[in-house]
Amino acid sequence: MGVQFNHPWLLLLLIPLAAFMFYAYKSDFRLSGTRKNIAVLLRSAVILLLVLAVSGMQSFTVLQQKKIVYVADRSASMPEAGQAEDWMLKSAASKKADDTVGVVSASLQGAYEQKLMNHLPANFKLNAAQKPEFTNLESGLMLAGNLLDGRSDSRIVLISDGKENVGSMLAAGRMLKNQGIAVDVLPSPSRQVKDAAVEEVNVPRKLYQAESFSIEVLVRSTFKGQGELRLYEDTREIGRETVDVAVGENRYAVKALAKTTGLHRYRAEIFMEGDQQSANNAGYAFTRVDGSPKVLIVEGKKGTSANIASALSSGLIQYEVMSSPALLPNEMAKYAAYDSIIFNNVSGDQVGERRMEMIEQAVKSYGVGFMMVGGEESFGMGGYFKTPLERALPVSMELEGKRQIPSLGLILVIDRSGSMEGDKMEMAKEAAIRTVELLRSKDTVGVLAFDSTNWWVVPPTKVGDKKQEIIGEIQSIQSDGGTDIYPAAAEAVEEMIKITAQRKHIILMTDGQSAGSDGYDSLLETMGSEKITMSTVAVGMDADANLLESLADGGKGRFYMADDEATIPAIFSREAAMISKSYIVDKPFVPALQDAGDWRRLFEGGVPQIYGYVATTPKPAAQTVLSSPEPDPLLARWQYGSGRTVAWTSDMMGKWSKDWVSWPAFSNVLTQMVKWTFPQFTASPYDVKTEVEGNKVHFQVNAVSGSGPEQLQAVVTGDQLKPSKVELVQEAPGSYSGEMTVEQPGSFLLSLEDGSGKSVAMPSGLVVPYSPEYRIETGNAGKELERLAEMTGGRVLSWDKPEQLFAAAPRPSRQLHDLGYELLVAALLLWVADVAVRRLALPWGRIGARLAAPFRGRPKAAGGAEPADAGLGRLAARKQRAAAFYGGGSAAPPAPAQPQARAGGKEAGAKRPASEASRPAAPKGVAPRGTQAARPPEAGPGKKAAAAGKPPQPDDRSASMDRLLAARKRNSR
Repeated sequence: MGVQFNHPWLLLLLIPLAAFMFYAYKSDFRLSGTRKNIAVLLRSAVILLLVLAVSGMQSFTVLQQKKIVYVADRSASMPEAGQAEDWMLKSAASKKADDTVGVVSASLQGAYEQKLMNHLPANFKLNAAQKPEFTNLESGLMLAGNLLDGRSDSRIVLISDGKENVGSMLAAGRMLKNQGIAVDVLPSPSRQVKDAAVEEVNVPRKLYQAESFSIEVLVRSTFKGQGELRLYEDTREIGRETVDVAVGENRYAVKALAKTTGLHRYRAEIFMEGDQQSANNAGYAFTRVDGSPKVLIVEGKKGTSANIASALSSGLIQYEVMSSPALLPNEMAKYAAYDSIIFNNVSGDQVGERRMEMIEQAVKSYGVGFMMVGGEESFGMGGYFKTPLERALPVSMELEGKRQIPSLGLILVIDRSGSMEGDKMEMAKEAAIRTVELLRSKDTVGVLAFDSTNWWVVPPTKVGDKKQEIIGEIQSIQSDGGTDIYPAAAEAVEEMIKITAQRKHIILMTDGQSAGSDGYDSLLETMGSEKITMSTVAVGMDADANLLESLADGGKGRFYMADDEATIPAIFSREAAMISKSYIVDKPFVPALQDAGDWRRLFEGGVPQIYGYVATTPKPAAQTVLSSPEPDPLLARWQYGSGRTVAWTSDMMGKWSKDWVSWPAFSNVLTQMVKWTFPQFTASPYDVKTEVEGNKVHFQVNAVSGSGPEQLQAVVTGDQLKPSKVELVQEAPGSYSGEMTVEQPGSFLLSLEDGSGKSVAMPSGLVVPYSPEYRIETGNAGKELERLAEMTGGRVLSWDKPEQLFAAAPRPSRQLHDLGYELLVAALLLWVADVAVRRLALPWGRIGARLAAPFRGRPKAAGGAEPADAGLGRLAARKQRAAAFYGGGSAAPPAPAQPQARAGGKEAGAKRPASEASRPAAPKGVAPRGTQAARPPEAGPGKKAAAAGKPPQPDDRSASMDRLLAARKRNSR
């Protein structure tokens, strides 16, 4: 324990202050005696405390303790788990009792494994959640530094191979050095594997159609051998070569031809016998091929797009026909290869929710066009109600209040068994909710959930204004139990018979096998006689597809096989639309020209007759070009984000539009409709460069014209369909930069938007390669670890000698305690006491005597009585004598005996002076000389009173004496 000062030179102030206090003591303070001494002492103490406080007085304790925090690298390049834990346990076993240890893990982010404690558990394991695809040693070191205060012998032990790819451990080391924390390093060998990796794929950023170019591939390998190099354009393989691979860098160039226009992604893969790590076997690159635009035609039924294909061919527009919606890509980047997408009578349940989201995002953010062509399985009949594609289209599937629609009785029979848990149950509830939202107030709906028993979630109820109440009940369904279909189907039919509606329909959905299968024939007969129809949905491959298909056939409904639970909502919406039959208008009419805009010249010569279409409702911002007499939109268009979409609600196969497809102007009209949806950029006005560093992507954007908008942002979308917006900072006119963090590698689409959200450039591609953690090491990471140790004053430890961590004596350190607050509090209290001594007029002597009384003995009078004040005794005796002299009345009670009135005085009361005692007695009636007690009444002032028969009165002196005695008694109290 000791004391030190932050500013010891300020203690010199005590010299002039001491001289000042001596002068003050010698001066006249209008105080004297003890009060003056106390006041000077208090004032001196206050000044001394203030000087000590401003001098930074601190107490300290010398510590002989070590605080160690282990930082364990848990990235993918480190050896197998367990090695680091064993070394930590062995090294901690040699520590002293007062030493403390903590543990931190590091990969992409640091995480606490153990706070500072006096021991490591015997079964200690590293188990904090980590992302081993990256190594961020800076994060781990800074987190460990937060556990240490730098007061004791504080150290960090970094266990790593030094292959950091995010952050900078040297930057963290500089901060730790300033805090007095040393960093010891334990170099770990990287995991040694036979590995071949594709590190770079380079293609020209821009090509023209039919242009020949080279794909350059850089392959790095740790071993020698033969491999196979495969190249892909989007999903199509365009080349395969056998190559000789040497240790180190290998560069290859493969010739290719830009056949189709649009944005294309190229992939290179290397395959070698003995390669032990496949995470780094592929690399990617993007390029854009300019030329005539390309259109994707998606058919609901194979071979139904001949009219569309012929029209596009006559307009010299390239196209690709996809015979099934199931072939649509599941990667966002592949949709950018097309300028426009046409859905020809495609049902929503064949597309799925995820693919709809990709197309909607491609239109909204990247300017890809979209056109939906009608038919019996399109628009509302295709189950597009409340789907991402409905958001993108200029028309809505809702028909509320448009026409007289037959009343509908609908019962949804939903399997809620245990196997439906998770996404299946959530999609089933979403499907039921969308179906209820499609119903009208006069419709009746019921929801029956079943497992091994039945539960009416919503008993058959007329919708009215209860939609939200019904939806709330549907959301409460939970999965549990087994599967028994027949009792649920039978109960649904029984309740449906009681419903009054023009059309009655049941939708049965299950993902399992029924416990029993008897009685279905009689049930189907009952349904037929009561005009009740049934459609069935089999979810997954475990469902009893044969039973469900037979029920749908017998119930005159439709059977759906939902391999993907995301299609369930579209199936239910489609069923609700089809059973009402309200969407299809099958009567002939001549379309009316409404708001054609720049398309007016296409229809100047009139338009052919239409025989049917699917009813929709135009959205408020949409432009309805042609309409029906209802009026419903036949042809509508609008701008959706960066892209454009068109809705043609009749078909193009000839069933409802036979006069149109034979119309001479048909090819030109359709071509112009499709061309209107193409992206509006002829050339990109911005040069976009990206650089990937660890998990960071840096953007550098330059306007070709040298100037650009004040606000610019990059929109990056990957296969997860979560667009990330990056604000770009304008560094100079037309020059912007920005940065974003990515946690997963892959290919992304990139577009630019101004402050209003409008796209201002053609979309491009962005590749985030596999994590740098899987790159083959080329430098010496161990040198960086040694630099870190040298910078911070640490050591390079050995795996063979774990005990050396605690072998050295701890570095003595001081634990300081600032006394400034305590000194100021003490100075304040003494200052208050100083003011009290100087300003308050109190009987300080008597207060001091009272305070000192308990600490000294007091003499006893004769008889054991406490001595009274001597002055009070004398006054009492004098009063007694005066009373006897003046009236002869009863004398006052004798004063308490006093052993001694004052030092050297005589006793009062019981004893008299010797001269009085020796005096002879006076004759009767004669007072002795020297006293007035025996004086005759007539000789005194009471003579007249006695003569008048009144009692004698005491004189003024007796009254004054009474008052004085009472005052003295009060003062004594």
